[in-house]
Amino acid sequence: MNVRKLALLFGALIVAALSAVMARSLFAGSAAPAAEATPAPLGAEVLVATRALPVGAIIDLESIRYQPWPKELVQDAYYLRGTASPDSLVGTVVRYPLTAGQPVTQGTLVKPGDRGFLAAALGPGMRAVTVSVSAQTSVAGFVFPGDRVDMVLTSTVQGSDGQPLRTSETIVRNVRVLATDQRTSNQETADGKPTASTYSTVTLEATPKLAEKIAVAQTIGTLSLSLRSLADNNAELERAIAAGEVTVPETDDPSAEKRMLLALASRPGDTDTTFTTGADVSRFQRRDMPSFLAPPPPPVAAAPAPVQGPVVRVARGNNVVAVPVGGK
Repeated sequence: MNVRKLALLFGALIVAALSAVMARSLFAGSAAPAAEATPAPLGAEVLVATRALPVGAIIDLESIRYQPWPKELVQDAYYLRGTASPDSLVGTVVRYPLTAGQPVTQGTLVKPGDRGFLAAALGPGMRAVTVSVSAQTSVAGFVFPGDRVDMVLTSTVQGSDGQPLRTSETIVRNVRVLATDQRTSNQETADGKPTASTYSTVTLEATPKLAEKIAVAQTIGTLSLSLRSLADNNAELERAIAAGEVTVPETDDPSAEKRMLLALASRPGDTDTTFTTGADVSRFQRRDMPSFLAPPPPPVAAAPAPVQGPVVRVARGNNVVAVPVGGK
């Protein structure tokens, strides 16, 4: 090949390389700057739910908290810091369901004394029933609204033989306390600790059938409240599932299954009840049922009427007299 042609080819390659480098530098310098997200300006702090609150949930200090909220999304119905204190909302009841992190509006909560407060506190299909208690039958006043209790009926059955049968039995389990007297929230000291106080009535949440059972139990004997542990619900649910009392349907939604299990665990019931008689406490008390509760003896057949002999009827005017004459 001619030397001149090689030189021209080599020069063209150098010019092309320089052009590529210059073009790359030009495009890199004129690139658009990277976009940066501008945070939305925050307005006042609003009151939000810290966890999912279903209808009928009683508000406590752990259920709500203040959180900064975008200024353009703040609404007049929100509870703002400085205008409402969380302490003033303790004891109110959720009227509409709230999700975790959702702002609490003024129409969502029902305060004690408002119309429909107790109806909002009741769960779907539940009823409110009030029972009379004393300091002895109400755990010395340490039962507060929102706690769950068992109900124990103590009665004395008098036998026909003069020996009474003293019994106590758990008639209802896992009942939620709605109010004590007319208070629906806990009384607290200046440092925020709950204080125990005596009261004469307790309002409970029960199914219609259990409400009837509690009403009859009040006429039989004395009702006492037995405070349940917070960990008893899961243990009770596992026992009911193992015994076949609760059927858990198969579902692919873990959240739906969790909600269903929580609903089952919080529902009162009257199954798996226990009882204690006087003989279980003292050897000098009876264990069996009173004699008048035993099956009645079979009726005795009436004796046949005696066979009469021949008689003669004597009529004296309108008076007729049968006179036996004997004979075979």
